[in-house]
Amino acid sequence: MNRQQLLALLPILFSSATVVWVMTAIAIKRHHWWNATFSVIGLNLALIGCVVAYFVSPQIVTPLLIVDSYSCLYMAMVLATGLATATLSHAYMEGYDGNKEEVYLLLNLSVLGGLVLVCARHFASFFIGLELLSVPLYGLIGYLVKERRSLEASMKYLVLSAAASAFILFGMALIYSQTGALAFSDIGARVAAISGSGYTVMVVGGAMILVGIGFKLSLAPFHLWTPDVYEGAPAPVAAYLATASKVAVFAVLLRFFIEAKAYNYELLLDVLTALAIVSIVLGNLLALLQDNIKRLLAYSSIAHFGYLLVAFIAAGQFATEAVGVYLLTYVVTTLAAFGVVTLMSSPYKNHDADTLWDYRGLFWRRPYLSTILTIALLSLAGIPMTAGFIGKFYAITAGVEKRQWLLLGAVVFGSAVGLYYYLRAMVQLYLRAPWVRRYSAPLAWAQGTGGAMVVALAVLMLVLGIYPQPFIAAIQAAGLH
Repeated sequence: MNRQQLLALLPILFSSATVVWVMTAIAIKRHHWWNATFSVIGLNLALIGCVVAYFVSPQIVTPLLIVDSYSCLYMAMVLATGLATATLSHAYMEGYDGNKEEVYLLLNLSVLGGLVLVCARHFASFFIGLELLSVPLYGLIGYLVKERRSLEASMKYLVLSAAASAFILFGMALIYSQTGALAFSDIGARVAAISGSGYTVMVVGGAMILVGIGFKLSLAPFHLWTPDVYEGAPAPVAAYLATASKVAVFAVLLRFFIEAKAYNYELLLDVLTALAIVSIVLGNLLALLQDNIKRLLAYSSIAHFGYLLVAFIAAGQFATEAVGVYLLTYVVTTLAAFGVVTLMSSPYKNHDADTLWDYRGLFWRRPYLSTILTIALLSLAGIPMTAGFIGKFYAITAGVEKRQWLLLGAVVFGSAVGLYYYLRAMVQLYLRAPWVRRYSAPLAWAQGTGGAMVVALAVLMLVLGIYPQPFIAAIQAAGLH
């Protein structure tokens, strides 16, 4: 391994060192602030490593990993999300009377898995990264061991995630049995020569991988775990689960599609089209019934990944720009929404402030915090001058250019339904509460690191909505070739 390859691996190396550093710090002395600080420092160093890696890219590091501008973009996105989650976790865990420190160890392990997944160009690194990303989440989701809902959510995710991983692994085995290759590009080169029963085996293998990926992205009809797990997980963990874990999986899915030339197969695109439509329709309709903000955001995320699939399918070989913009706007918006839930929940030792009633009249108690949640809900609805509008604009533009009228019809229907339930949640913030609720963020919420992070996300949502050109240029420079 030469010097250039080592520099390209800096984000992964810094992230690995952070895991060891935090684990050692916990072993020496438990101190919540110090362990959170060590974690944040390590994640920032890994982010700086992404900049260094960008200037030496592209680098193929063994047959398993590739560090190019595309992986640098998504590594930075995963690390920034991990950094936001660590900051929000510090605010959230202050009120917890159990051991607080291991949450940062598990979070850094999961982030490391996300980095490996983003750089994967081979089924082996794909599966290793996926498991390293997922396994720490079992502990994070069930971290509040005194909460029955948290433990129940962890068990549901563990069982279903294990089943999804088994589907993916068996699908990989079937594809390998016909192609004799595990690298994405080699699979694409050899598939064209396969016919007859061998082609049928390939289709079954691809379908099994798609089922597993559908679970990880909570696409309908593989979405049933999502609302229960989001509701039971601690608020910052739900934020991470809704953003970083899905970003990493979608990034490797897009690389696989382009390198394996999967866009040439109409059957696969038809299946993805059906998944997109079902996800948009079911996600939005089921969100209408929710009085729990975490479950509402869970069903909303199902619909949003349906919209993302529209950009993914319609944009074809040029999907990297549309997908990148949509993922960036989705991540910023979702982190802001869950950040408000975190700040509302953090001072209390019982379950999170997750029902819409807990936010009734919040504007009259915490006007700035309710404004941030309002902006986040407007952004999720795709209202102009917010980040979400830019993402949805890209999805619709890609659909119009490729004349995907069925997909566009689903997007229009989903957006109309979504506007209703986002406004329904928003109205609660401005109603006069008949009595004072016990859930409310501390008066000095903006002075802590968690509050500062939520304010920064709100500003970023508006900047992305008003002046997105620098971000779009960065995403265009990080395309797959």
